[in-house]
Amino acid sequence: MLATRLDPERLEAGCDEVGRGCLAGPVVAASVILPPDYRHAGIMDSKMLSERKRLAMVDEIKAAAIAWAVSFVEPVIIDRINILNASFLAMNRAVHRLEVQPEHLLIDGNRFKTTLDIGFTCIVKGDQKNASIAAASILAKTYRDEYMKAIHLDHPHFGWNNNVGYPTAQHRSAIANFGPTSHHRKSFRLLPDQLALHFAD
Repeated sequence: MLATRLDPERLEAGCDEVGRGCLAGPVVAASVILPPDYRHAGIMDSKMLSERKRLAMVDEIKAAAIAWAVSFVEPVIIDRINILNASFLAMNRAVHRLEVQPEHLLIDGNRFKTTLDIGFTCIVKGDQKNASIAAASILAKTYRDEYMKAIHLDHPHFGWNNNVGYPTAQHRSAIANFGPTSHHRKSFRLLPDQLALHFAD
């Protein structure tokens, strides 16, 4: 089972984001502070869990956490500041929304930018190495998937209930046939041949 902290004596928050590679929808980040001695076999990289297991773990994480928060950054901002900066923004916002402010951040990945006066450590594949980061990945993915399934009801052609905005063949075919929506990221290469696209409401 994964340890929750690098330093058990320090109040650390794990941070992760999901949705960077999507053509549509927000990038979503979560931040989670778990107790230093907390262990649970079900907390692991969200990509390794089935949807049913992720949903079950959400309640477990919320009950166990000292604090947790989730943040969305919408496509219009992604297009304005680029996806990498939007990912950093989402994680910064999630940390800012924690009811208990941490002393240190554990960031999934190899780089991070912040305006917060909090030290941080970047951990490559951190969602496979640290329980706090893994917990954040589970919350972020669950919240994002639920959001994409909700907006799918207004735009069923794109299959967001299954692909949650990622560039599947079905998704790209629907963009070609129906045009992109306001949920699509205009700065992304929506179609391989870069056809001129009209953005609908």
